[in-house]
Amino acid sequence: MSTPEQDLLRRALAVLTELAPAAIELGEVFRSAGHELALVGGPVRDAFLGRASNDLDFATSATPDETQALLSRWGDAHWDIGKEFGTIGARRFARGRGEDAEADVVVEVTTYRSDEYDPASRKPVVAFGDTLEGDLSRRDFTVNAMAVRLPELTFVDPFGGLEDLARRVLRTPIAPERSFDDDPLRMLRAARFAAQLGFGVDKATRAAIVDMAPRIEIVSAERVQAELTKLICAPSPRAGLEVLVDSGLADHVLPELPALRLEIDEHHRHKDVYEHSLTVLEQAIAQETGPDGPVPGPDLVLRLASLLHDVGKPATRRFEPGGGVSFHHHEVVGAKLVAKRLRALKYEKQVVKDVARLVELHLRFHGYGEGQWTDSAVRRYVTDAGPLLERLHRLTRADSTTRNKRKAKRLADAYTDLENRIARLREQEEIDAIRPDLDGTQIMAILGIPPGPEVGAAYKHLLALRMEHGPLGEERATDELKAWWAARSSAG
Repeated sequence: MSTPEQDLLRRALAVLTELAPAAIELGEVFRSAGHELALVGGPVRDAFLGRASNDLDFATSATPDETQALLSRWGDAHWDIGKEFGTIGARRFARGRGEDAEADVVVEVTTYRSDEYDPASRKPVVAFGDTLEGDLSRRDFTVNAMAVRLPELTFVDPFGGLEDLARRVLRTPIAPERSFDDDPLRMLRAARFAAQLGFGVDKATRAAIVDMAPRIEIVSAERVQAELTKLICAPSPRAGLEVLVDSGLADHVLPELPALRLEIDEHHRHKDVYEHSLTVLEQAIAQETGPDGPVPGPDLVLRLASLLHDVGKPATRRFEPGGGVSFHHHEVVGAKLVAKRLRALKYEKQVVKDVARLVELHLRFHGYGEGQWTDSAVRRYVTDAGPLLERLHRLTRADSTTRNKRKAKRLADAYTDLENRIARLREQEEIDAIRPDLDGTQIMAILGIPPGPEVGAAYKHLLALRMEHGPLGEERATDELKAWWAARSSAG
């Protein structure tokens, strides 16, 4: 009977054989020049997991200048944007046709190195090394510290990464305290890999993260944001978020999330808002089809909004007479907190705006449950959501975590009714980008006024009528405009 490690090795060899033509050829190029070359990191790990990649990472004994010269001979294009860190990239375009065609191959080759952090700096200090084993020792986890020497395809595993991969555990190649002191971002990567790979964190590694969590604050916001994004967009973000919160890392990078553990929800169930938020995230992911259509893929905006939709609750909690708890206007407070946090993490402006808007709107549906909304209210719902309407649909449905099946069905049916009403209105009129029946030029011509604030006021009046009554038609809109103008003039 084979061991788990032997099964993984056979799987990896099958994947590496597929990569072999491009990788071995590159290995031959480096060996002929007197240099070592090894496939390292994620591509090796993924090969053991049965996943192939056309983006390959290599480590070499060659200097960056030597690497650049060799890659210019092997590839069709190369770049040196990471040269100060010892990394040169290259792309070789697809070759062949039909079933024998090769896809584009992208490689990054990095000189053996050792990264350390200056305690007073946010940037790593790069020192080049001279051995593959030394290079592997500076990597984040043993499962990423395996290599395959090229061109001979010799497996190198000085830190037991294959065994850890079989056990599905994350462990640092060297003492975790030293590893995390060298690069504190590795602590956050532990959470990210828990979400991406479904691996647990070794006991000693987890203990070091708990002890050293404040050290993450030395890392730049941009690097932290990149790891958080990968975590949130992973197949199982809950696992990573739990590592983040339980270790104390979240207190420093996303403190609004652990704050939710202190709260009970407004329905008085035996669960806290933190657990509710993780469930909403999972339910939103289950509905995920992409922001603009049926193309599958992680939707960062929807996932962030689902996770953070209730972060305004701690600041708005009130204990009511009789033992009740309220969170009035937590959606408004939450939207401001979310925007502030995402800006601090250097997310792009549109992501900040969209996530905050979804948080602000996530309770808007409540009140529709009795089916009392007018067409005007439906129009406003659609208009306020704008291009976020599909995401708001998913967030609102995901926000129902009640265990009461009858209540859950009633909420789902009510929202289905709302969606049906939106669809019917769409058939009757344009509701996705509602505009008045008269534009600014027509308003000025009818009223005989020049551009200015009065045109804007007239436009808003006609927009409110359009929202309330639906399309008026040009003739009625003109009459309404004239009546409004006459009343305004007499009042003035």
